[in-house]
Amino acid sequence: MCRLFGLTAAPHRVHASFWLLEAPDSMAQQSRRNADGTGLGYFEPDGRAVLDKEPVAAYEDRAYTREARHVSSTTFVSHVRLASTGGRTRENCHPFAMDGRIMAHNGAIGDLPTLEAELGEALGAVHGDTDSERMFALITARIAANGGDVGDGIADAAGWIADRLPVYSINLILATAGELWALRYPETHELYILLREAGGTHGMRPLHGQSATLRVHSEHLARHPSVLVASEPLDEHPDWRQLESGELIHVDGDLHVDSRQAIDHPPAKSMQVSYLHHPSAEH
Repeated sequence: MCRLFGLTAAPHRVHASFWLLEAPDSMAQQSRRNADGTGLGYFEPDGRAVLDKEPVAAYEDRAYTREARHVSSTTFVSHVRLASTGGRTRENCHPFAMDGRIMAHNGAIGDLPTLEAELGEALGAVHGDTDSERMFALITARIAANGGDVGDGIADAAGWIADRLPVYSINLILATAGELWALRYPETHELYILLREAGGTHGMRPLHGQSATLRVHSEHLARHPSVLVASEPLDEHPDWRQLESGELIHVDGDLHVDSRQAIDHPPAKSMQVSYLHHPSAEH
């Protein structure tokens, strides 16, 4: 299973080193179980999306370690990839960027020819072989069709996929420079959210110190609240909450969180686990 991580502290720019590399179950530790590729997406002060991704494991990738420790942003999206059969290329690694947005996906969908036919000219935005990037292209097109409303675009695209294509999972995190969205669908894989207050409360290790198991360098997160989304809880904080199947959450530029049921029915065509080992399966 691939792993997703998203963080927003908007409107503040923060360092994400604690959450990406130094939490008890950090993305780097998870990559030892998901070793086909890593990626980190973030935003420059002018809002430009930046991708740093390679088809190697995070714990072996010195560039990944350097970026995770030293890059600051208002929002981050990180992904560790487990490829069933898809090529280990940079183009196939998550996250992806389109129209100033960054997205990463955990799961798989089938019948890509039908999806490509639906995309039409929007297929030109796709550079790799994955279903994930094609799904992002569909989301991007549906955002435009919905007047730029990102939440409506995600719900529209996800509903179309659920009603027409074989679906294993379309868990995703999508971010702009100031906002973040996350969708869990269906119940195949877990996805959690944490609304974290400033100061490291609820029994967390101090944000300025160290223990036998970690060293914390997260001064900004000590001063500012943040919202995290991850495939599994990264620490012992009691407020991690699992999203419901079909739940779409939106974190705005002031860290207000809204939730809605984007899809209220199971996929019309459920994909079996065995599909992920078929030569045509890429995610």
